[in-house]
Amino acid sequence: MLQKVYICGVDTTGLPKLTHKENEELMRRLKAGDEAARERFIIGNMRLVLSLVKRFWAKNANADDVFQAGCVGLIKAIDGFDLSFNVKFSTYAVPMILGEIKRYLRDGNSLRVSRSIRDAAYRILKVRESLEEHNEEATIERIAEVMQVQEREVVYALDAISDPVSLYEPVYNKSGDTLQLLDQLFDETQSEDLWAERVALKDAIARLAERERKILTLRYYEGKTQTEISAEVGISQAQVSRLEKNAVAALRKEIS
Repeated sequence: MLQKVYICGVDTTGLPKLTHKENEELMRRLKAGDEAARERFIIGNMRLVLSLVKRFWAKNANADDVFQAGCVGLIKAIDGFDLSFNVKFSTYAVPMILGEIKRYLRDGNSLRVSRSIRDAAYRILKVRESLEEHNEEATIERIAEVMQVQEREVVYALDAISDPVSLYEPVYNKSGDTLQLLDQLFDETQSEDLWAERVALKDAIARLAERERKILTLRYYEGKTQTEISAEVGISQAQVSRLEKNAVAALRKEIS
């Protein structure tokens, strides 16, 4: 995310600064229905939003979207603020702005997580924090014990609130060569060695006699019994057994 945030074509680095006295006067006027004062107050407090948005630079979210979410929180704070509170507007507004930003980041997650699971995950995080504060190792087992739940419930809840990572996320970069997460994934059932073995097996089968190839196909690809094969090929079950053993032996010799 960029340090310079644009919203509706306005560079936030050029936003005006209001003094405490100006804030109070504008607040009184906007509460009396002065729309011009309301607009000036909103623009004059966007720097407060920007200062809070900077906390979320590492969340991989669009800066403009996060800033606008913060502005929504600012407007809600303005509407809900009462002059009789006897507190600075910023004191009242900060929790509302942060809440709106966090709500946007949570709801904007591509993975929809139910409220009950999120609540469970946040309780887990509190337990973990408590254990660490007491210099105790916060293992999955220990957290589950404290919460009196099964370990898989802890794992599931924590996984559910984890931010998804793109397969194209760079994990290593040196001398201009970028290594992506996708490059680190592989299927153990489709390794290069296994692929080579399959090619060698295919070539070895192709060199067998036609009848032996058919017996192996019926036996190992279609799952038929030797008795069923003997009826289909037109030879005895004993002959099928002998031809199958000879073919398997020949294949082992070819690819060993």
